[in-house]
Amino acid sequence: MPTIVIIGAGFGGLRAARALAGERARVILIDRRNHHLFQPLLYQVATAGLEPDQIAKPVRAILRGQRNLEFRMLDAHSVDLVARVVQTSGGPAAYDYLVLAPGGETDYFALEGVTRHAFGLKDVGEAVAIRNHVLSCFERAMLEQDPDIRRALLTILIVGGGPTGVEMAGALSELIRLVLVKDYPALDLAEVRVVLLEALDRILIGMPAGLSRDAQRRLEAKGVEVRLEAHVEDYDGAQARLAGGEAIPASTMIWAAGAKAAALAGRIGAQVGRQGRIPVEATLQLPGHPEVYVIGDASYLEAEGRPLPMMAPVAIQMADTAVANIRRQMRGGSPIPFRYRDPGSLATIGRNAAVAYIRGLGFRGFPAWVVWLVVHLIQLIGFRNRLMVLINWAWDYLFYDRGVRLITRE
Repeated sequence: MPTIVIIGAGFGGLRAARALAGERARVILIDRRNHHLFQPLLYQVATAGLEPDQIAKPVRAILRGQRNLEFRMLDAHSVDLVARVVQTSGGPAAYDYLVLAPGGETDYFALEGVTRHAFGLKDVGEAVAIRNHVLSCFERAMLEQDPDIRRALLTILIVGGGPTGVEMAGALSELIRLVLVKDYPALDLAEVRVVLLEALDRILIGMPAGLSRDAQRRLEAKGVEVRLEAHVEDYDGAQARLAGGEAIPASTMIWAAGAKAAALAGRIGAQVGRQGRIPVEATLQLPGHPEVYVIGDASYLEAEGRPLPMMAPVAIQMADTAVANIRRQMRGGSPIPFRYRDPGSLATIGRNAAVAYIRGLGFRGFPAWVVWLVVHLIQLIGFRNRLMVLINWAWDYLFYDRGVRLITRE
């Protein structure tokens, strides 16, 4: 019976593991965390809208009952492609087929100060750290007598105008202007700044220009300052320095400007390309190693002359193709090439406001917001998570309140 090792329990790895249920094979799923995380809603944990356990679920609970699968909570350190062995923190794991889906991590573009002082947003720990930090800054601002220090405490910089940055900016602005304004009535809202910094000439570069402009207008209407062609050169925890010499005093910087493949991608002895991603064949196989498949953020493959984005739909579709190809190989067949079907793009700006581009059609406002809500609820794993998220959203919508305004030690 062949052994199939899957590294990573993100969107791609989990999809591959579940797709192999019932297969005459031994499946070993390896991840350093014991849970699957729905990353698209991490920003809502960071902005006190949701609890971490509402967007995460234990891997063992998800795969309970899948008899051919074994989950191991381990760090995967490297892969010996010749010996067909994965080296982990718990010892070696031999494989006949390998699905490499380690995901991605924040790319700080070698900016040392930013790496040290800015917040990324890739896991639960980072989201909770942002929530704790932002709320702590408001507490400190309540007691601060120096107006310059107080304004810096109340200034939040978000770097990167993609969907994550846009959604974070909109959610923070609403948290401050609809909720925290009631918690801190003595604070002057005019001193609070949420600033979105984008290096390109428009936000949401993956959407048509009209939708980008609409998103920018809606953010600005919510009090977000949108700065285009703003290149961050350094950040020391107290102020950001932009290209051209401008300095912005700010106690908080959230970095949503880039992603790269997880470090494991560079430790398997294969060639790596842009963003540390591994170039693969059209079948998703590693060149020279037909038993190895690389999917999701760690995989580099172009479609229509452009690299496929590091997004969940890509990882999920790649997982389906990888599993189909492994089945073909086990039965003596030939792998088929991967074909990506773009489901479209969505970004919410806040209450009743979103932009969407699906199958060549762009729409905005309340209809796009409803689509965003439905899509994210459907994609969440577990009925309990869907129910709890829906209840939290309804409470926030009806009462303009977010219950998770807790400063914790997590």
